[in-house]
Amino acid sequence: MCYSLSLYSAFVYFWTHKHALFMEVKKKILTKEIAAQKINRLALEVAENLAGEKSPLIIIGIRDIGYLLAEKIALLLSSYINTDIEVVSATLDKSKPGEILFNKEINLHHKNILLIDDVCNSGKTLLYALKPLLDFYPKRILVLVLVERMHKLFPIQPDFVGLSLATTDDDFIKVELENGDFSAIVVSHS
Repeated sequence: MCYSLSLYSAFVYFWTHKHALFMEVKKKILTKEIAAQKINRLALEVAENLAGEKSPLIIIGIRDIGYLLAEKIALLLSSYINTDIEVVSATLDKSKPGEILFNKEINLHHKNILLIDDVCNSGKTLLYALKPLLDFYPKRILVLVLVERMHKLFPIQPDFVGLSLATTDDDFIKVELENGDFSAIVVSHS
């Protein structure tokens, strides 16, 4: 009798305190001020890489935050480089990427391409986003991410990274946008 009462008590305690056992912990990894500095630095790095380049630059941002980041980078780049810049959005199902849809018809032959996403988690999204670009003959393809997780499952190495971060497999990195300002958090489940 005492044993079953203790088991019942343990069950009741667990059930009433389950929220405390499986808490979601959020930690800010990029404030809006630091994110802005990193985005400016990333734009300068891209400009240095493309210095003297005459071929047009096509910036492809992966929807949603990646596209907004691509627009910001394009705006900054326009004051640093003297070439045509076009921003395009790419839409794909990040959990099961298959077909990639662009928001407009684009010609990528002999152009510089900058593929942008907010976070490189496993590398899967970026790998699938690169796939249709290979149907063209671009001059070069560069990859930019604001936050990169150190352990990826796919062989993607971004050329430009705002912040590299070692996390656990259970952590999730989220880039947020508020009033035009980017920031990033790590969400951990404990």
